[in-house]
Amino acid sequence: MVPFKENTPYDSQLIAELTQAMQGSGYFEGVRVDAAPTAADHQVIPVTVQLETRKPRTMGLGLGYSTDVGPRGKANWTRHWANPQGHSYGFESEISAPRQNVGLWYDVPLDPPLTDKLRYAGGYQYEEIAGTDSLSKLLTAGPEWHSKLPSGWERVISLKWQREEYRLGDDSGLSTLLMPGISYSYLRSDNSIDPHQGYRLQFDTQVAKEGMLSDANLVHANVLLKGLTTVAQNHRFLGRVQLGGNLTDGYTSIPPSLRFFAGGDQSVRGYDYQKLSPTNSDGDRIGGRYMFAGSVEYQYSIADKWRLATFIDQGNSFNSLDKPDLKTGVGFGVRWVSPVGPLRLDLAHALDDDGGIRLHFSMGPEL
Repeated sequence: MVPFKENTPYDSQLIAELTQAMQGSGYFEGVRVDAAPTAADHQVIPVTVQLETRKPRTMGLGLGYSTDVGPRGKANWTRHWANPQGHSYGFESEISAPRQNVGLWYDVPLDPPLTDKLRYAGGYQYEEIAGTDSLSKLLTAGPEWHSKLPSGWERVISLKWQREEYRLGDDSGLSTLLMPGISYSYLRSDNSIDPHQGYRLQFDTQVAKEGMLSDANLVHANVLLKGLTTVAQNHRFLGRVQLGGNLTDGYTSIPPSLRFFAGGDQSVRGYDYQKLSPTNSDGDRIGGRYMFAGSVEYQYSIADKWRLATFIDQGNSFNSLDKPDLKTGVGFGVRWVSPVGPLRLDLAHALDDDGGIRLHFSMGPEL
């Protein structure tokens, strides 16, 4: 639970890690860690931790907006400390025009309890993208083992069962898959809300075997890389790479939730949400086997909390790795650093197809 032992040389970073671990555990309403070198006695610094237990029940409501999905609302409820062992359970839900979902979960803390847990989760999602002939009704359930490795990587080992009723253009079906999976993520950042330096790495894969409670053979993988650096205080450079792929001998049996689409605020700006995709003979977007999206962005600080930005995005989803048809969007925008993270307003121009102009609005951390 504590990231250092007695007689460890003083390091302010270790004190910060202890504070962050306590705050992120979900067990405490208030956390204060005092370890002042000036209080040392015989070269030993006392570490005092003051904790305020969370209320037994908490509820959250939120409203948001992005040009990808339009207005959206969120709600969650959590029962903390359900028993002396520290179990908790709750639900979360999100509603927007294209997507509505609800999820239930039950958490069992492991050792160490601040970072490791066993989660039993289930949920239902309904999705229908405007302007497309697509529909997905997805039911999921399964356990997840969350752990933080000594190296700082966060790992999730899962076994997910999903049943999806779908329509993609002329194709429709009912898919059932049982997929063991594993994911790794690593975040290094000098500030959780508005970092100046840092990077994020994420890798995940899931597999299914036909005949083992699954309708198809599948290896599904995703990679996300993000980086940020600041030069001379006012000059910020950001980069992003997203990769995805499906290996299967029966692609027509793969449901839309596991196919790849590109375009939108967090993908290739200048294009509508999930617009970039292979199409069938009727022009319906049906998703691709593979996906690539990359971005390079430059920001210049013009005032406290305000920045100008210019960027170039490129990507697409496709069914063949031979000369993929990558689409490009360029543009400029403005950033305002709010107390909960940057708000982004961009005007992007698609260099391919009809060369349209699209306004993008989104919010959230840079990494």
